[in-house]
Amino acid sequence: MTDDLDAETIEFAHRMFDLARSGAEDELAANVDAGLPVNLTNAKGDTLLILAAYHAHPETVAALLARGADHTRANDRGQTALAAAVFRQNAEAVRALLDAGADPDHGDPSAAETARFFGLPQMLTALGRD
Repeated sequence: MTDDLDAETIEFAHRMFDLARSGAEDELAANVDAGLPVNLTNAKGDTLLILAAYHAHPETVAALLARGADHTRANDRGQTALAAAVFRQNAEAVRALLDAGADPDHGDPSAAETARFFGLPQMLTALGRD
């Protein structure tokens, strides 16, 4: 698919993924508001939401969710944004995702399985699975 995109477009997409990783929610939100697909996905299947959750940026997670980011999407390894937030033990991002309707049992591994595997009882409690 990237064969159809010019270098400038690819560089722009990389920059958007970097914004999600760094938690630059204002700039990222402005780009989504201007037409950037909120569910933009990289070559590994990571969405902007998954990257923001994995890099522990709950404000960015909330901004993306408010703009319609799909919390059910899983990357190529079956991981969801909720599982990423649990792995990073970011209670604020976990709460935002749960409030948006994320399912603790969705994904492979799911958020609940991730919390159990890594021995994260506080995350199991946050997920309502203690």
